[in-house]
Amino acid sequence: MPAVAAPPADCHLCPRLAAFRAENRQKFPDYFNAPVPPFGDRHPRFLIVGLAPGLHGANRTGRPFTGDWAGDLLFATLLELGLAEGTYDERPDDGLSLKGCRIVNGARCVPPQNKPTPAEIRTCNLFLKAEIQASPARVYLALGSIAHDATLMALGEKRGAYKFGHQRRHDLSDGRILIDSYHCSRYNTNTGRLTPQMFQAAMADAKKAAGL
Repeated sequence: MPAVAAPPADCHLCPRLAAFRAENRQKFPDYFNAPVPPFGDRHPRFLIVGLAPGLHGANRTGRPFTGDWAGDLLFATLLELGLAEGTYDERPDDGLSLKGCRIVNGARCVPPQNKPTPAEIRTCNLFLKAEIQASPARVYLALGSIAHDATLMALGEKRGAYKFGHQRRHDLSDGRILIDSYHCSRYNTNTGRLTPQMFQAAMADAKKAAGL
């Protein structure tokens, strides 16, 4: 996989997010506090597209979903399906590696209240687009409706043509495949909107579509 354009550590493209990062550097000087890079196989068969780093999760560790509540379910599912090996221990040096897949967020920087604005998603989409263009993957698993929309934007597809729905498969105009899942967030799992079985089913669909 060739080098991908990435935001600088002190990216100022989104002023609100840059200000929030600066604030968190003062509060949590030991945190990563920078745009979080993708993680996983360098030659993936499918991409997992998330939303944004969590304040005390990926923003702390510098690895997507690592230390986030959502990461517990995500990495457990990847390990169970044979898409990861090693042990997930909520830190970037735990030795965990992904097989055939790669994780990237629609927004690279932690947003206040875990909610990037539409403008911030659009701005950061240039980095998601670069990641997609550099990747051999032709299958995408979107975690949540915002990641769904961001993936379609990066692929140049019309969002209105593909409605988000859990475990819904979208055969895109150029032959690529987008599969949706509810985000594996604490809220969704605590309310029962997303069960581990539901999440595993969506992940298994992506794995099968990618030929893994």
